[in-house]
This record gives sequence, C-alpha cells and structure tokens, in this order.
Amino acid sequence: MIKLRILILLLIFSCGSRKVIINSTANKINNKNIAKKLKSSDKNKILAPVINNVNDYIDYFSQVAMDEMRTYKIPASITLAQGILESGSGKGRLSVKANNHFGIKCHDWKGPKIFHDDDEEQECFRKYSAPEYSYRDHSIFLTSRQRYSDLFDLSISDYKNWAKGLKKAGYATDKNYPKKLINLIESYKLFIYDDIVLKKRKQKKTNNKSNYLKHEVNKGDTLYSLSKKYNVAIDDLMKINKLKDGTLIIGQLLIISK
Repeated sequence: MIKLRILILLLIFSCGSRKVIINSTANKINNKNIAKKLKSSDKNKILAPVINNVNDYIDYFSQVAMDEMRTYKIPASITLAQGILESGSGKGRLSVKANNHFGIKCHDWKGPKIFHDDDEEQECFRKYSAPEYSYRDHSIFLTSRQRYSDLFDLSISDYKNWAKGLKKAGYATDKNYPKKLINLIESYKLFIYDDIVLKKRKQKKTNNKSNYLKHEVNKGDTLYSLSKKYNVAIDDLMKINKLKDGTLIIGQLLIISK
C-alpha cells in the first residue's frame, strides 16, 4: 500500500514537472516570435533613399510628384519645391528621422509621431514609414482642408500664384516662402514636370528617371560658352529654360535639350 502511494506521488510530480517545462519552452518560442514581429514592424524603423544633393532629390521624387499631380491636381513643381525646401533636400531631421518631407504637424494625426523644435519647442510632427507616404499625405492635407480650397481655383500651371496662395492660406509663417518656392522652381526647372503631366513635353525615361540633358552652371559659364559646348542656339537655351536674360547663377540647373 505504501509502495502504491509512493508510486502515485512520483507520477504526479513527474507530470507536473513536465507541464512546467513544456509551458516554459512554449513561452520562450512565443516571446521570440513576438520579438521578431515587433522588430519587423517597428514603426521607428523607416525606409529612406540616399540623397546627396538637390538634383538627386529631384531625380528620386519627380515621378512621385507627377503621380500626385495627376491624382490630386497639385502642380508637381510646387510639390517638389516644397519637398526640397521643407526637408532640406532630404537631409533635414524630420525627413531623415521621420520621412516627413513637408513639415506637416500632428493636428488630428493618429499615427506615429516625432517631436521637433519649430515655431515652438518640441512640437508634434507626423512620422511615416517611407517618404512616398509623406507625399501622399501632403496631397490629402491640401485637398481636405477648406483653407486651401482657393488654390484649386488657380490654373494648375500657375506655380507662382500657387506659391503665393500657400503662404496666404497659412502653410508657412516665413514671409519669403513664396519667393523661395518660385526661386527653386525656376532655378531647377521644376516646371518641366508640370509640362510633362499636362503633355506639353514628352518624358524620356531611363530606370524611371527623367533623361533630359542638363547642365549645372559652374563659375565662368555663359550662355555663349554653353551654346558652343552643346551645339545649341542661345535663343533655344533661353526659350527652353524660360530665361528673361543671359544672367546665370552658379549651381543653377539648365536644360540643354528635351
């Protein structure tokens, strides 16, 4: 009888011990799976392109801006100029850490956030997993708010009044905001992307990048020297780049041919 009781007790403890081991193993496996999922879906881990300069930025995002123009009727030139200015050509903290290329603050945002000093200390800004989402949110932001509605009464090719209208609607507090956008559009010929969407120009592509022959103005360059270098008439250079006179600025991007 005593032997039988001992045997029963041994069986009970043996089963109990085994149950604990199984649960412990299962918990370890579950914890690993959860950690793996959290790591793969970590909202702080963002995807961002490598941008070295303004021209890289334009090459990478011009197609995105044109797609947004087709869908939301916002000039691609305006979208690109805002992206360049607000993000520091993709090198600013908000663009690097949060893929926020347009300085859009949280407002009624329910997604991931980042805090950054702007008009006030540690203001709340929206955070995206990829920069393309920032471009789409920029389009939705402008089209869904009543204060920007007057913009859509303007001609879609009138980038100058769009720039002024953004400031008037309160997009930025900088009084020189319109001038900065217009200077970017004209210096880097961003209006060509409006023309492509409006079918005023044909788009040539190589690896999804526009394949216009371009020249970045260097010290000593003149329209005359460039016309000789590329065998193109000065009048044609002025026309395609919408130049009013022969003044060139170092770093300015010129289209040599379509």
